[in-house]
Amino acid sequence: MAREVKFSLVFRDMWQSAGKYQPRVDQLVKVAPAIIKMGCFDRVETNGGGFEQVNLLYGENPNKAVRAWTKPFHEAGIQTHMLDRALNALRMSPCPKDLRKLFYKVKKAQGTDITRIFCGLNDPRNVIPSIQYAKEAGMIAQASLCITHSPIHTVEYYVNLAKTFIDAGADEICLKDMAGIGRPETLGKIVAGIKKYRKDIIIQYHSHAGPGFNVSSILEVCKNGCDYVDTGMSPLSWGTGHADIITVQEMLKDAGFKVKDVNMEAYMEVRTQIQEMMDDFLGYYIPELNHLNNSLLIKPGLPGGMMGSLMTDLEDNLKSLNKWKIKNNKPELTTDQLLIKLFDEVAYVWPKVGYPCLVTPFSQYVKNLALMNVIQMEKGKPRWSMIADTIWDMILGKAGQLPGPVAPELIEMAKAEGREFQTNDPQENYPDDLDDFRKKMKEKGWELGEDEEELFEYSMHTPQYEAYKSGKAKADFEADLAKRKAAKNSSNSNNEPKTITVSVNGMSYKVNIAYGVQTPKPDAPAVTPVAAPSPAGSGHELLAPLEGKFFLVKGASDTPAKIGDIVNEGDVVCYIEAMKTYNAIKADTTGTITAICFNAGDSVSEDDVLMIIS
Repeated sequence: MAREVKFSLVFRDMWQSAGKYQPRVDQLVKVAPAIIKMGCFDRVETNGGGFEQVNLLYGENPNKAVRAWTKPFHEAGIQTHMLDRALNALRMSPCPKDLRKLFYKVKKAQGTDITRIFCGLNDPRNVIPSIQYAKEAGMIAQASLCITHSPIHTVEYYVNLAKTFIDAGADEICLKDMAGIGRPETLGKIVAGIKKYRKDIIIQYHSHAGPGFNVSSILEVCKNGCDYVDTGMSPLSWGTGHADIITVQEMLKDAGFKVKDVNMEAYMEVRTQIQEMMDDFLGYYIPELNHLNNSLLIKPGLPGGMMGSLMTDLEDNLKSLNKWKIKNNKPELTTDQLLIKLFDEVAYVWPKVGYPCLVTPFSQYVKNLALMNVIQMEKGKPRWSMIADTIWDMILGKAGQLPGPVAPELIEMAKAEGREFQTNDPQENYPDDLDDFRKKMKEKGWELGEDEEELFEYSMHTPQYEAYKSGKAKADFEADLAKRKAAKNSSNSNNEPKTITVSVNGMSYKVNIAYGVQTPKPDAPAVTPVAAPSPAGSGHELLAPLEGKFFLVKGASDTPAKIGDIVNEGDVVCYIEAMKTYNAIKADTTGTITAICFNAGDSVSEDDVLMIIS
């Protein structure tokens, strides 16, 4: 009798791999019946990873979205699964233990059946507690092997890692081939080795199409015992996304496996709705290059899920860099030139920082470090001249043990800056703080939410949640979308709207729209009625070293700098959040802060005046 292979639709990851945003909850609820009608999926990935942050960024409550989105699949008997980052849960930075435990209770209550737990360092100290917390909450704990290709990441390495997770209670194992660079033969041997150890363990394979290996890899893992395969569908298949369900289903059927048929009428209905979502607003955040397969991705090994946002972010980085080049009479770079420089630098940086698997957040850390190196070197500055604290945490072992050794020059830099390497359990670095957040929410008059889901969201994504609650997130998003639509639909700048009015929670916001390289002036915030920036003072100007969003703090427990504070040269006075990383901005002189020129969450460009210190 033919062995059955089952399919999962990674609907959440399809969007994250394509661009910056996810569908709204009304769009998700509308498409769910057609996905169910396709008849070929036993599982659907509904949430996790960047899903919830993205909801907050455009002003939608992610808790309500998850509950509404998972409901129709439960009713149809289809399992829902999500992606989580172990020590980091759903964010880029590590979480306290109490928040991690609440995470699984909330997601189970909201309707998520399976949690796919992964750590980019493949550190069991980060994964095993999440296995335990998930099972305690009643979820199916699927432990991931983050797949990459290096001298360290061998078949034996992965089989032994799987054994460790199985012995710790993992219900299932996922081969998370997030960059699609796993070699088919090697992947088959890993699956065979796991099945030899535990024949009945369920194995699910996740891969991205970009580098070109993944269809062959799917066939190879299935021949060696894989039970579930993740797939995508048109118009978001291939490219930086996933193999299309039609291709995979036909290939496996021809190979003699038992697979469910695809209802093509429903497939076309889902395809049509996806295109409508793209036409509505999501397509404005999907770069054309992300539709293409690219074997150049084999060398840097960057994951498909990150490539979705990378190309959008790269547009801003390129504008900022070329602005500097024009100012300094240097030849400008094209997108392709910057991309190749970035890929080459990622390949250089990766072994230097100990071969972390290039998956969130470590893919962003390595990519950000590489991009900062490229930008700084293009400006004649040395490599490693700008390293964010979170990247240092990775290098120093604060987030877990790196698979390989750190380069001597980075060890010397750490010593020179008084930074210490760590070998203790990463969780010890992040004390419980839910009670503090309960207190803050009570002070603000905010409800903790059903199953404490609003407490969870505020604790997990503090700056984004505050921007969502204030209405600033929605207003900023609407302004950016209006600018993109106008730029695409009108070649005459005189016809482009200069302002729009956005309604948020019953309040009207007038939003100024800037085109080209314009940025909000320090005395003219992009959104009102958010509080105006502090009045300008006199003295030394602290300039932004990169483009991003301005924040005085990176967490609710931090104390923000204020006018009148005395600071010393080298003190951290604010942050610029760029490419999902908070970059600490240090005072470059000693004195008193006389002006703070931006509000929290405001966009800043390189060389904008952030503060004045006299």
